[in-house]
Amino acid sequence: MSLHDRSVGELARAVREKDVSAVEVARAYLDRIQAIDRKLGSYYRVDEAGALAAAAAVDQKIARGEDPGLLGGVPVALKDLFVTRGVETTAGSKILQGWVPPYDGTAVARLKQAGAVILGKLNMDEFAMGSSNENSAYGPVRNPWDLSRVPGGSSGGSAAAVSAGLAAATLGTDTGGSIRQPAALTGTTGIKPTYGRVSRYGVVAFASSLDQVGPFGRSALDCAQVLEAVAGHDPNDSTSLDQPVPNYRAACDLSPRGLRIGVPAEYFAKTAPAIADPVRAAIEALCREGATQVPITLPHTDYGIAAYYLIATAEASSNLARYDGVRYGLRVPSENLASMYARTRAAGFGAEVKRRIMLGTYALRAGYYDAYYLRAQKVRTLIRRDFSAAFETCDVIATPTSPTVAFKLGEKAADPLAMYLTDVFTIPCNLAGLPGMSLPCGFSEGLPIGLQLLGPPLGEPAIFRAAGAYQKLSDWHTRRPELS
Repeated sequence: MSLHDRSVGELARAVREKDVSAVEVARAYLDRIQAIDRKLGSYYRVDEAGALAAAAAVDQKIARGEDPGLLGGVPVALKDLFVTRGVETTAGSKILQGWVPPYDGTAVARLKQAGAVILGKLNMDEFAMGSSNENSAYGPVRNPWDLSRVPGGSSGGSAAAVSAGLAAATLGTDTGGSIRQPAALTGTTGIKPTYGRVSRYGVVAFASSLDQVGPFGRSALDCAQVLEAVAGHDPNDSTSLDQPVPNYRAACDLSPRGLRIGVPAEYFAKTAPAIADPVRAAIEALCREGATQVPITLPHTDYGIAAYYLIATAEASSNLARYDGVRYGLRVPSENLASMYARTRAAGFGAEVKRRIMLGTYALRAGYYDAYYLRAQKVRTLIRRDFSAAFETCDVIATPTSPTVAFKLGEKAADPLAMYLTDVFTIPCNLAGLPGMSLPCGFSEGLPIGLQLLGPPLGEPAIFRAAGAYQKLSDWHTRRPELS
């Protein structure tokens, strides 16, 4: 088995046991990136020198008899809104072009403490605003399964890199589905943890009440190992949960016997059989091993997208006000301060970011706040209550992740509403602050289909239990796109 086909656990174990050096692993991945990524565009920049130095440090630790860490020698890569000391961080936008942070964000620092080897920064929709990775200021990412199709977004680079074997695992963020939707479209596994489970300190903000950091991997077990490394309380993040981090890897080995799987009619009613049938088959596979299906209802599901695109855009309009050309990033010289603000923001932000800033600013205007933003927050409460009621009768909820397989590049670019509707199954989870995972469960038209598992707050162990059990019963997560 080649190095790029090994799991996170296998790589960490091989390096620890000196079957292969961390430098050899890093070099193998760097060579593969150089050979393949020109077709995909998943990386913005590769930090070859930094990766090899980090790998050498892991090998030196092992030679001294020291613990290399939970991810010692494992090659990972980062969505380009993770602040990284000494490495340019742009959030996919021209307005931050050239910004080199002086510090590491908490998730990045914890990866380094765990011995991970960071290969570089990954392509993304600008400021995480998109569902196709076509909104990047630096070009689109292509789906490894079909180069004419999108990988999903906004963490498209993170998903494509894992799918193509260009990183053993990656970090992304999920505001309305930006981990789970691209995981579904690329045949990878990705988890959005409970809001506050992973620190957002040092993560460029989109919508602060919705954003959450999470990993991509080939399997639930890969994601469990990375999540254990980055999760936990952080005093630098006021929304960080002060709760112990469970052993997620152990949960992946538990039997599904007795697990209650909620199946919401609303998520299947309008889903084509080509997508719904493999998801139902996955649920039935778990039931044959002792799980039980529980019919549930989530009646306010249809209002999720409308509420999300008011709340998220309102928060974005506030968060992105800081990018004005004064302190960092792009500055367009002008005759006065007001003109400099306007010209810098006009030149630095892309069309989708401008659209969402304008939507959010409109929703927060005096006279409109109660009609739009406040009403959306009330709908958010109703959606949260739907989930709370459902979890009184089930342990996890199973749904399709995306209503379609990966669509063609440019297919939805001219119709923002059609693009927004691709997140119809992922958005409610973010509004409620719940954990959610997507994992492969089949193919349609030769393209991957995702099974979404949702849990109650801090219910990641139940999700890993269900996902680990299913991936022992199936081989969808072992399928790889043909790339050379």
